[in-house]
Amino acid sequence: MDRYPPIAEHGLVGDLQTAALVSSQGVVDWFAAPRFDSPSIFAALLDHDRGGYFLLAPEHPEGTCKQLYYPDTAVLVTRFMSPDGVGEVIDFMPPDRTGIASDRHTLIRAVRVVRGTVDFTLDCRPRFDYGRAEHELELDDNAAVFRAPGIEAHLQGTFPLERNGQDIRGRVTLRAGEVGGAVFTVCAPGDTPEPPTVERVTKQFWDVVDFWHTWLRQSRYRGRWPELVHRSVITLKLLTYAPTGALVAAATTGLPEQVGGERNWDYRFTWVRDGALSVRTLLDLGFAEEATAFVHWLVQRLREREGKEGEPLQTMYRVDGNPELPEEILDHFEGYRGSSPVRIGNGAADQLQLDIYGEALYAVSQGLELAQQSSYVGWKTLTRTLDWFADTWDRPDEGIWETRGGRKDFTYSRVMAWVAFDQGLRLADRFRRPADVDKWRRARDAVFEQVMQRGWSERERAFVQHYDGDVLDASLLVMPRVKFLAPRDPAWLSTLDAMDRKLVSDSLVYRYDPSASPDGLRGSEGTFSLCTFLYVDALARAGRLPMARYTFEKMQTYANHVGLFAEEVGPSGEQLGNFPQAFTHLSLIMAAVTLDEALDRVGK
Repeated sequence: MDRYPPIAEHGLVGDLQTAALVSSQGVVDWFAAPRFDSPSIFAALLDHDRGGYFLLAPEHPEGTCKQLYYPDTAVLVTRFMSPDGVGEVIDFMPPDRTGIASDRHTLIRAVRVVRGTVDFTLDCRPRFDYGRAEHELELDDNAAVFRAPGIEAHLQGTFPLERNGQDIRGRVTLRAGEVGGAVFTVCAPGDTPEPPTVERVTKQFWDVVDFWHTWLRQSRYRGRWPELVHRSVITLKLLTYAPTGALVAAATTGLPEQVGGERNWDYRFTWVRDGALSVRTLLDLGFAEEATAFVHWLVQRLREREGKEGEPLQTMYRVDGNPELPEEILDHFEGYRGSSPVRIGNGAADQLQLDIYGEALYAVSQGLELAQQSSYVGWKTLTRTLDWFADTWDRPDEGIWETRGGRKDFTYSRVMAWVAFDQGLRLADRFRRPADVDKWRRARDAVFEQVMQRGWSERERAFVQHYDGDVLDASLLVMPRVKFLAPRDPAWLSTLDAMDRKLVSDSLVYRYDPSASPDGLRGSEGTFSLCTFLYVDALARAGRLPMARYTFEKMQTYANHVGLFAEEVGPSGEQLGNFPQAFTHLSLIMAAVTLDEALDRVGK
């Protein structure tokens, strides 16, 4: 067992309220419950010795390990092949079908042998509350209960378990055709789950397969990359908290953007930006229920702030809409391969990021278009927000990348302000609703003029990151997508050429150059996979189809073995940052759909 396997050497399983990472060696080294943003139970990925893990694998894993998803599902199969036999560990979580928040969450780990004989070993070492809470163990033959303050975890097997201090180990030998299993259930104290049997585990497996197959049949995608796109949309579903429809940015916290560096953030929250941009993508693929759920969640956040002082929205929230995300450092964790500090919570929640109003209005607009109507209460909330924004948009902010180097007049924030007013005007006309459209139009036009005059650099012949410099920024790749500029406008094509020179490295795209635009943090970072897919989108819209398709195909080589992406790609092609990253998979789908449409138009 590697102390710290590569970030990419993992698959994701989940039940639509929380999720777990399983390494290709059969180790659950990240799992938090009962929610994505709850304290961890297994966190060996952040500290091998203190974090806790759950290993289930062959006792002597000489040979090879392979991992794959059961087709079109979130059921993860880890295969172990050796001269003595071939065994499989099948990991899955029964998905939430109720939409009601629950304290009980079950990770099922089935084992079976398909050839020869395999000796499996089990080593379960939970460490509650990020390894800060002690637990007591009660063991009765095939069932163990780990008790910590306010929470219990039950480990039940179809084979005997034995005590190892306050942890559990077990061993079972299976021959070809035989099946076993271990079920790990997190629940409230006193809630005892039903013991597993081979028959029951088998039935649960097929129930989960049927759930995912039924759900995925909604997809309207008929393009060139169905496996890639469908794996991405399944991943977005896994990262969505079913009781509220909120999408978390990633399943993990603290995974580094640079190994050994300090850019280690908690991404288990819902960013207005990420969730809002997912709405159009989900609608394009036919998943209207998920898109509508997030729009409702977003409108609820706006309503909560009506009549109160301050900003109508903050950059991110917990999945239940709670705005409190105090940032804390886990000093007792060494971090992934020594990457510290390990943070929980996120101080960027208090930052001013004005672009979120554009993304929010874009999402609400898509939701209203889908519903073909606008409620009076919802429309009044929207108009009050835009009336306020028309008076307050022209302020420096921290920008999309959540820099900690001070507020600036970020061009991307202004572009998205233009989107907010443009969407509001379009909706007022579409639904014939009362609004101060003259005020909105004046604000929209003022934003446009400001960006064209102050966001443009004659030196670079490009639109730049902020008004006080000549630094390029890949976030501006969305300018043609949101229709701020035509995709073949000379000013835009010149900007795209400048990005090719300054930000693109072998088709991979950096967000910006931190050395040229200090962001208040030490160290460097890899290329941003989100930006690479936005680059594909922009190339396709500009008619540069050979480069767009080649870049998209090359980007697929950076996916991990089961089609998942982290936030960044490092210098040697390694995946960096929290994993898997919703924004990356969201932008992958966006790029695929745009590229498909462009290729279809030219008959390629």
